Amino acid sequence: MPPRARRPSGLVLVDKPAGPSSFALVRLLRDRTGARAGHAGTLDPFATGLLLVLLGDSTKLAGRFVGLDKRYLTAVDLAVRTATGDPEGEVVEHVDPPDAAELERRLGSLRGEIELRVPAASAVKVGGERAYKLHRRGIEVEMPLRRSVVRALHLVDYDGRTAVLDLLVSKGTYVRAIAEALGGHCTSLRRTEVGPFRVDDADLERIVPPEEALSRLAGTAGAP
Repeated sequence: MPPRARRPSGLVLVDKPAGPSSFALVRLLRDRTGARAGHAGTLDPFATGLLLVLLGDSTKLAGRFVGLDKRYLTAVDLAVRTATGDPEGEVVEHVDPPDAAELERRLGSLRGEIELRVPAASAVKVGGERAYKLHRRGIEVEMPLRRSVVRALHLVDYDGRTAVLDLLVSKGTYVRAIAEALGGHCTSLRRTEVGPFRVDDADLERIVPPEEALSRLAGTAGAP
């Protein structure tokens, strides 16, 4: 690796907009800084919010950041299920939304340590190939179950069809899978926190020094 690719080194907090992939933003920062770059956990193209991008020598620290808990704000349409659990998938079923009491019952079953089936349109490998590639080709596969921890799941608002949820989850949790377990699909998804880092502090122009980024991990729940 040439010396210039090792610097600058540090962490950039990115507020990802809807549309571009996480990799597109990593590439943007790599081209802008001239340093190697990598993310510490992707967001789906339709999702927005906090993306951690490591630069230069700090890419070696990725393992310290990928295991952090994450907080999301999501809107879930409980009248429509889609093939992907998000607004980009085709509609597969129209259902009657639950009343408030039934919604609370469903939410209660999703708090704590749970097992959810990984969405078909995900980066998980099935038989050596990414699941989303199989999904795009119309190949149906049995997706694996994944254990995760939903540390907090709060109902912010419910209008009888769309539920707005604020949730704190462990690494590897698919919010789309939670939406599917509730009987609907995510219409919006925003990551507001990753460990001690907040989207309100996102700044494409600032590279957080590695020693500062690591010091903020001290005592963080979910940190490796």
